[in-house]
Amino acid sequence: MKYVSTRGQAPALGFEDTLLGGLAPDGGLYFPESWPQISAEQLASWRTASYADIAKQVMAPFVAGAIDTATFEAMVDETYASFTHKAVAPLKQLDEKVWFMELFHGPTLAFKDYALQLVGRMFDHVLAKRGQRLTVVGATSGDTGSAAIAACAGLENVDITILFPKGRVSPVQQRQMTTVDADNVRCIALEGTFDDCQDRVKDMFNDAAFRAEVGLGAVNSINWGRVMAQIVYYAVAAARLAAADRPIDISVPTGNYGNVLAGYCAKRMGLPIARLGVATNRNDILTRFLEQADMSIRPVETSLAPSMDIQISSNFERYLFEVMDRDGAAVDQVMREFRSSGKLTLAQGVWELCHGDFSAYRLDDVGILSEIKRVMLETGEVLDPHSIVSVSQAQNDARFENPVVAMGTAHPAKFPDAVQKAVGLRPGLPAHMSELFERPERYDVMANDLNALQDFVRANRRA
Repeated sequence: MKYVSTRGQAPALGFEDTLLGGLAPDGGLYFPESWPQISAEQLASWRTASYADIAKQVMAPFVAGAIDTATFEAMVDETYASFTHKAVAPLKQLDEKVWFMELFHGPTLAFKDYALQLVGRMFDHVLAKRGQRLTVVGATSGDTGSAAIAACAGLENVDITILFPKGRVSPVQQRQMTTVDADNVRCIALEGTFDDCQDRVKDMFNDAAFRAEVGLGAVNSINWGRVMAQIVYYAVAAARLAAADRPIDISVPTGNYGNVLAGYCAKRMGLPIARLGVATNRNDILTRFLEQADMSIRPVETSLAPSMDIQISSNFERYLFEVMDRDGAAVDQVMREFRSSGKLTLAQGVWELCHGDFSAYRLDDVGILSEIKRVMLETGEVLDPHSIVSVSQAQNDARFENPVVAMGTAHPAKFPDAVQKAVGLRPGLPAHMSELFERPERYDVMANDLNALQDFVRANRRA
């Protein structure tokens, strides 16, 4: 399997180089050259298969020729054996039509663990084989940072620095990052928004000299390895719920577009997914685009669902690459105009394809609190402020005509203030995190200055 850039001006790479490289040299994102197909017979054979066994088969074509089969399967088994639920990603039925997939049984209680725990192991394997080191720099709106740190802490060949927006993540999310005591981990509270964090990381990747100097690597969903591993739970949902004559619909809490993009990839691989839902908060640029063809950047507003406090969704570029017939030059032009003008302009036919693939939905903070309370009273489930948007969409969006899976992307204990405000009870942390607020924090507060950030990364490498 080869991987090509969405901007069309970078050489195709194999899996190892794609994994370690992150952003393409031309500023694009790597995407598979072609889509392996999952047959109806293969899907049927997964109906009672374990999560790990399905994962091995879904991802095998993407890593073939790069990581030998026995080694890769051992990594997968080790990754998901550490999760706290035997089903790894269990499904709960909420009503006659809606199922809830719990994607928070990993070490940091968020869906990012399902990919990053494996990505960390793949990093370690490839780097050891090559005798190389990697300097990982990532931006987080809350969950990616803690999941990436949990995956990379203590790795001999990896140094990791995570940028998070100061004061714009939940206290639990922050402490999951800043209380990790490992020599290879650094955290920066950036004075700005998540989009600022993400832009500075992209700036570092686009600085070819700096990138080569420090051996830069990515853990954000700009890294194809992240998206690849997230395809798996869509395959699991389809295996458990889809029938020969009945597909499923899926609603996904959406910020940087990586998670819902993985669902789109699963659909491109032949899985019976009819419609994907993009569930957003008050920062509703994606909903405005899908409903009204209006993708115009507005100021990021702080919300009760901070992981979705985003205006520039990186992975949307990968989707555009597909619907624009993989025309890298056209994608490059559109994305450059978007960043310079703050408004994305597409041909009407392209927008109609987008509107056909996705259904959009939004909840503001008042709606989030109201829906958390409603769902608890109706089902007994206490949900976090991100997952509730997908459940609300699954239950209320008229465009969903099939059984719907709502993706539960975080444990409610990661956002106890919002949950308490909604229902009057404060969800407790699991036992392995019970001392989180007693541990000392280690982080630096920095201005939104690229040169200073690059100097910090240089100074804290162990090379």
